[in-house]
Amino acid sequence: MNTNPAGNGELGQRPASGPIVPKTASEALRPEAGTPPPKRSRASRSQVVVFMNFVISLVMLMVLAAGVALYFGKQEFTEAGPSANGDTFLVKPNTGVQDIAEQLERRGLISDARVFRLGVRAFGNDSALKAGEYEIKPRASMRDIMELLKSGKSVMYSLTVPEGLTVEQALQRIADEPALSGDMPATTPPEGSLATDTLRFTRGATRQQMVDKLLADQKKLVEDVWQRRAPDLPLANVEEFVTLASIVEKETGKGDERSRVAAVFLNRLAKGMRLQSDPTIIYGLFGGKGKPADRPIYQSDIQKQTAYNTYVINGLPPTPIANPGRAALEAVANPSKTDDLYFVADGTGGHVFAATLEEHNENVARYRALQKKQADDAAKAANTTGTGDSNADKPDDVGDDSGGGDAGAAQ
Repeated sequence: MNTNPAGNGELGQRPASGPIVPKTASEALRPEAGTPPPKRSRASRSQVVVFMNFVISLVMLMVLAAGVALYFGKQEFTEAGPSANGDTFLVKPNTGVQDIAEQLERRGLISDARVFRLGVRAFGNDSALKAGEYEIKPRASMRDIMELLKSGKSVMYSLTVPEGLTVEQALQRIADEPALSGDMPATTPPEGSLATDTLRFTRGATRQQMVDKLLADQKKLVEDVWQRRAPDLPLANVEEFVTLASIVEKETGKGDERSRVAAVFLNRLAKGMRLQSDPTIIYGLFGGKGKPADRPIYQSDIQKQTAYNTYVINGLPPTPIANPGRAALEAVANPSKTDDLYFVADGTGGHVFAATLEEHNENVARYRALQKKQADDAAKAANTTGTGDSNADKPDDVGDDSGGGDAGAAQ
């Protein structure tokens, strides 16, 4: 059966409909046109759609750029900083993050103020940075600096007021401290009214704050010790208590003999004897400035008429002669139970005590002999080296500014 409808022996099928159009050889070899693309819909040609496509593309580009910036910003925020040596950095009160960042960049402690500001904000620490002075370590990262400023661990300074300084000397130390700010008080506090202590403070604390702190601490200390005093002290009031404590403070620096020195003075007050304390001579002559280092105390100074010289006045001086510390106050409030009325330096930094004048005169004689031997030895040594001066003045020294004189003149 013939399946070729054309009846010409070719395999294939005739088109379902339409006449057969004969083609030339060139037409048969020419490629046929492809299927044309579909026409764009009316919606796809809308300006709104075009704009939205642009916006989406722009947003994606911005997100990508932000991600890149975030990545590199985080790297810069946490990597080692530019400062090889580190430095101190002061944050003043009420300083904003932007100002802090700009100051850090100017000081070479961070590489980019904007990265620091954005990093602080990203961690939610915009209002967490505290005022103070900080020690920035070498190569500290921005994050390290942020955490340090957030911690508030400022550089601390120390101001020491040793026992035995006068108010004037203590105020001079406060005035000379460069880490403090502000003026000194307009009025000078009373002698003996400042605590002897070491104060810790941050840069920018005021001098008035230091004085107020020392005044408050000394007032509290004196009141506390006075409340715990022995019941039979021959002292009329707390002012006399502080005055005697200041004399004890200047007479000895040895903790194990303060209460015994206090007992001598209290025993003499109880008997109506003059205190005869060398440091009161010095205060009467030089006041709160203290004795100049090159000015010896002469024998003639003992009889100088001043309101403080306890060799010529009865009882206590009108005011303290220094700021007494806790140990001196405690010694006067609860002195040793002795009959001692005299003491004199022993030549080794301490004192020897006596209950009678005869015993005291023997102690003084031994001390004078020791002084003479020391002077002779020094003169021999000086002559050996060729630096001696046989015509040098030799003042009669009865004490020095640190105390150590005798209570009770030898007779």
